[in-house]
Amino acid sequence: MKRIHALPTLLLTLLSFAFVSAQVNPTSWTYTVNRVSDTEAELLMSVEIDPGWHVYSSSLDTNSSVIPTSVIWEKSDAFTLNGPLTEPEPHEEFDPNFGETLLWHEDGAEFKQKILIHSSEDFSVRGEFTFMVCNDQGCLPPDYIDLDYAIKGAENPVQKETAEINYSTKENVEDSKEEVTEDPDSETVSDSSSEESDDSRSLISIFIFSFLGGFAALLTPCVFPMIPMTVSFFTKQSKTKAAGIRNGVLYGISIIAIYVVLGYGITWIFGADSLNALSTNVTFNLVFFLLLVVFAISFFGAFEIMLPNSWANKVDAQADRGGIIGIIFMALALAIVSFSCTGPIVGTLLVEAASKGGVAPVIGMLGFSSALALPFALFAAFPGWMNSLPKSGGWLNSVKVVLGFLELAFAFKFLSNADLVLQLHLLERETFIAIWIAVFGALALYLFGKIKLPHDSPLTHLSVGRMLFGVLVLSFTIYLIPGMWGAPLKLISGFPPPEKYSESPHGVGYKRHGGGGEVQILPEGAKYGEHDIVTFTDYDKAFAYSKEIGKPLMIDFTGHACVNCRKMEQQVWSDPRVLQILKNDVVLVSLYVDDKRRLPKDEVVTSEISGKKLKYIGQKWSEFQALKYKQNTQPLYVIVDNNEKDLTSPVGYDPDIPLYIDWLEDGISKFKKK
Repeated sequence: MKRIHALPTLLLTLLSFAFVSAQVNPTSWTYTVNRVSDTEAELLMSVEIDPGWHVYSSSLDTNSSVIPTSVIWEKSDAFTLNGPLTEPEPHEEFDPNFGETLLWHEDGAEFKQKILIHSSEDFSVRGEFTFMVCNDQGCLPPDYIDLDYAIKGAENPVQKETAEINYSTKENVEDSKEEVTEDPDSETVSDSSSEESDDSRSLISIFIFSFLGGFAALLTPCVFPMIPMTVSFFTKQSKTKAAGIRNGVLYGISIIAIYVVLGYGITWIFGADSLNALSTNVTFNLVFFLLLVVFAISFFGAFEIMLPNSWANKVDAQADRGGIIGIIFMALALAIVSFSCTGPIVGTLLVEAASKGGVAPVIGMLGFSSALALPFALFAAFPGWMNSLPKSGGWLNSVKVVLGFLELAFAFKFLSNADLVLQLHLLERETFIAIWIAVFGALALYLFGKIKLPHDSPLTHLSVGRMLFGVLVLSFTIYLIPGMWGAPLKLISGFPPPEKYSESPHGVGYKRHGGGGEVQILPEGAKYGEHDIVTFTDYDKAFAYSKEIGKPLMIDFTGHACVNCRKMEQQVWSDPRVLQILKNDVVLVSLYVDDKRRLPKDEVVTSEISGKKLKYIGQKWSEFQALKYKQNTQPLYVIVDNNEKDLTSPVGYDPDIPLYIDWLEDGISKFKKK
């Protein structure tokens, strides 16, 4: 994650990825042999990648959330490996959806494995090639390909005893692999079957957030006092009421046009596709952290940030000309003169919008300028409404100071982004939350009049509005405190570092237990899953247990690399009503379609879909889902009876809790009627 994510929904939308159909094939692989010399050869694995997709590097950490490209070679006396698998320089970027820095290849790549030949007879080099393909909208399940290279023997083969042995047997590689385990806190790739609607919701969120930013800018001491000046200008310019309305509307449109052009300029300069890459750039995040701190100090009253006075004077001279040109320059004068208050807000909003890319900066500036322009246009058109406006006073500076505290709090999000990219662990979750507690605690004290800043007017009493706002901020500060000990803090989900980037990833004193707070004796093959729900990961054992105790079986097709699966577990399953049902009324089995543990040899079969051998547990469950339910997206939830017949239609990702409860209760009700 990368910027000022003001709305949790916006962050969750930005975190949205997808598992897409297994029938999609965005890569084309060729496997060839390059004979370097009589005793040495290169085994080449070349790939052409469709635009927008990427294949992960072989140099990824094996503990990464995604599966790196790798080869497991079968042991043979005819050759030894001469060095590790090599590849071109991969693209490196921090992916906030995975919470880690990832390496991948776009367009194409060539992986090479050198071997030394120890045989004069022709032989084969066999192995298993694994890779994972993703794009911005989804990831395919890992693919496993059997390699078989035909190699001609050498006239003077290298003596095996004198060769440098860099070979690792298949068994050694497998022994060194850690068993894949469920991690409910992992943040990886997600299922997003409605990308277009997600993008639409993101733009709406940006517009709303920017509109609120424009309204906040309106209430600053640089902008609010200009409303009477504007009304006076249009009163002199407009000889009739109709002319006043026309000029007021034109003025508002001019303000909007100026800021929208600014948003369009940002998009044009940086490029719509490259804007969101800024969000993962360390330098950019550090610079913007410092910039927001400077903005905050300015709002506190230490100094003012202003554009050159000569700019304002030249624009004012043009505004005096009157007519349409004068109105446009009057709008430009507003933008320049109010910059010391609006600049930090506009900058913050532009970075937020730029992280989304595309037309988001334009939409952001449209929202900001609409809120800023609306009162000016209305009061210019209807001057009599001025009597309803509150008088300028010390409250305007208080608004500015409050914005300064918010800028300071948001600044640490950018510092956190840089720390996450570099994996320095200097600003872990607890430290971040502690800083926010201090910032919002100080804001509460300011609102209650316990802290005074340079430009504050004497506070003889607390207004009701200021007192209520202070109580709200104090309540939020108290809400943050349990986060120091592992509370999820859903209200600010996405702002702090992820829970795994923490001194105590599961919270202080964390212990897994069953329902009711007592440790339960688990059925064979089960373990405690998300929210301590008793969960199976083997279908046969889960089905047998559900039949034994007479409860329906709920199948959860999921993935270790599936953010929408985690979102459903954290947002929907955590609801007490849902949790009660999952713990007491069904038997839950979670089938991970990306589980890379090997199947027992007697369970290895040929896929009915691809014709390849199914060697891994995840392949087995992916095949099961595709054959029985004709779907390959996760999450997918199914409720079956003790005869393995579906009780309801399967459902996928949908964070609507009441609908999910209705679906669960419908399946359970049908089960009881049988």
